[in-house]
Amino acid sequence: MPRRTAAQRHQDSTPAYAPGSESGNDLLDALMAFHHPTRRWLAELLDIEGPASVGRLAGRTGLAVGSVSHHLKALHRHGFIEPAPDLAQDTRESWWRSARRPLTWSADDFESGSAARRIAGAAEAENFRHQVRAVGQWLGHADEVDADWRRAASSTDTVVPATRAQLADLAERLREVTESWAGECLDDQELRPQEQRLPIRLVLRAFPSGPVRP
Repeated sequence: MPRRTAAQRHQDSTPAYAPGSESGNDLLDALMAFHHPTRRWLAELLDIEGPASVGRLAGRTGLAVGSVSHHLKALHRHGFIEPAPDLAQDTRESWWRSARRPLTWSADDFESGSAARRIAGAAEAENFRHQVRAVGQWLGHADEVDADWRRAASSTDTVVPATRAQLADLAERLREVTESWAGECLDDQELRPQEQRLPIRLVLRAFPSGPVRP
């Protein structure tokens, strides 16, 4: 019996819709797929370190090959990663690469008290925990990075009185600046691949906040 091609092996997890256009239950499924700590880790490994085979990801993470394959299928089903059969040395290998896609949601889009609202809220909470882990990782290993890179990093904490409209305006301005900056970085990487680069994580949060209790 002939061995199935990579495309045939991944047909069962091919996205059923254009990633980023989902709503309702499809959006909830995407939130649950991405906001699983192990799957988020695998997605970031592919995004930051580049394409890899299932075997390489298993070796990198210490996870069983079957577990890695299971999580990758869930990420593929919602468009966070895609097969990379062109990188395989033979048909037995399954290679994957990151597929950048938007994912935006608000728990307020779902009825209060509903299961959907709880799922959206849980995804937001896990997203925050992921960001806290990322900050902790940076603070714990910053000394391993060149001092010039440490000085280039930044953190801002500002509290000012503002209206709801002004808060919404700030969020939109930050979104536009972030998307523009990220696009410029990706374009520059194509033009000047020889330049030293490190993966930069940008976390922006603007929200009503009283005094933070120690």
